[in-house]
Amino acid sequence: MRAPDILAALVAVAGLVVVGCNVVSIDQWPCPSGGTTLTYENFGGAFFASYCNSCHSAPDGQRNGAPDDEVFGTLAQIRAHKDLIFINAATTNDAMPPGPDGPPLSERDRLADWLACGAP
Repeated sequence: MRAPDILAALVAVAGLVVVGCNVVSIDQWPCPSGGTTLTYENFGGAFFASYCNSCHSAPDGQRNGAPDDEVFGTLAQIRAHKDLIFINAATTNDAMPPGPDGPPLSERDRLADWLACGAP
């Protein structure tokens, strides 16, 4: 792991420690009864294109600190990282994306439902 990646990982962990008990895990957010109508095609793909992939699917050297092993360009890659994505970006977890232009809570709640239902 490169030094910038280690630093980014440490910052992410430190952020989780600071907010501590305020972080909601995917285990604490059940899939809605009856499932979800959200799919990769009607929600996930656009969400990740809008808020995540400018860093998490960018070429090496253009990832703005996103770790090289956290790539979210495909549904399979998102599913492989769904717990990590949830604690950083779903519902009231707002560590990612950094800055003021992140998704509103309503979209973060939709992300939470979609991930909790297995990211169909």
